Amino acid sequence: MLYMDPSSYNRNNVLDAVRMWAHEAIRVYHDRLILPEDRTKFHEFLGNAMKEFSEFKPSDILAEPLIFTNFITAIKGHEPAYLCVKDMDELKNILDAKLQEYNENVSSMDLVLFSIACEHITRIARIVDQPCGNALLVGVGGSGKQSLSKLTAFICQQDVFRIVVTSSYSKNDLKTDIQTVFQKAGVIGQPTMFILTDAQIVNNVFLVFINDILSSGWIPELFAKDELDGILGKVRNAAKSAGVEDAPGPIFNFFIDQVRRNLHMALCMSPVGDTLRVRARMFPALINCTSIDWFFEWPQDALIGVAEKFLAPEEVFPDDDIKTRIAKHMAFCHISIDTANTEFRLQMRRNNYTTPTSFLELIKFYINLLNEKTGKID
Repeated sequence: MLYMDPSSYNRNNVLDAVRMWAHEAIRVYHDRLILPEDRTKFHEFLGNAMKEFSEFKPSDILAEPLIFTNFITAIKGHEPAYLCVKDMDELKNILDAKLQEYNENVSSMDLVLFSIACEHITRIARIVDQPCGNALLVGVGGSGKQSLSKLTAFICQQDVFRIVVTSSYSKNDLKTDIQTVFQKAGVIGQPTMFILTDAQIVNNVFLVFINDILSSGWIPELFAKDELDGILGKVRNAAKSAGVEDAPGPIFNFFIDQVRRNLHMALCMSPVGDTLRVRARMFPALINCTSIDWFFEWPQDALIGVAEKFLAPEEVFPDDDIKTRIAKHMAFCHISIDTANTEFRLQMRRNNYTTPTSFLELIKFYINLLNEKTGKID
């Protein structure tokens, strides 16, 4: 809430300040909860707390969209201000424009930014915009964690750093990569998002380094003595300009502070199996020093929107109404499998997962089959 801009929040705009309080409460507590009963209990607590603001109706405080972000004002050419999104369509249009810019300037990402995806981008941006802000993104494979992280980094003007894991990739290779990103963030001062997936963690020893970065910002013996002296020499002038005492200890602390300010971890993890649970117990900073964003199943409107986008170029259909009906049927099929998964878990004590990737494969399979049969008939 310290992001509040005094010029935007005054005595005539108290409701927006209360709405920000509610938004931050939801982001800090609600986003960490996964069980419906826990989320219901949270809303009970929130409802009791809102009684303190008796001059406002709860429906006004929680009116949708309840999303605060500061990149909208920056994109519009103003000073970044942490303000409420007034209109979901405006947010979607801005993000669609940034996605098009990303596709033209960086690399092509075939994303459909439905409302839930837009909300995830604002959540990730809220996390990585803060000093020491690190995100733990939890969702099954193919739910968009990496793609949305890359787009968010582009919107927040952060470089994306990723490791390339091969069969011979070792902890020394990871150490070398971390040295590179530390120099970029601490010496050059470049805001950087370090995206790491659970598939890249081929050895739990890797998480020792990640745990140290999250908890303290420093890995013991990361640099050799002469390399560290060279780094401190490079940041000495910047440290002196910031009023830091010209001594090795304070300059080293200044370097670490720069790293923590500019380096943001985006850990993309899957909740499937016991791996995440075991790692979270072994390396507590994964939970304690990150903000969690859960990627749940896509809602029906999102599924329909994605299907309609991929069906749009097909010219076989006589009108758009048939495309819409087919898209709705695809969404129905996908959601009905989730219901079957629940029954399967109750009966067989095993989990079966349907992911957004499987839905995209369904659309792709349908289009291929459609074109094949159309060509055969023609």
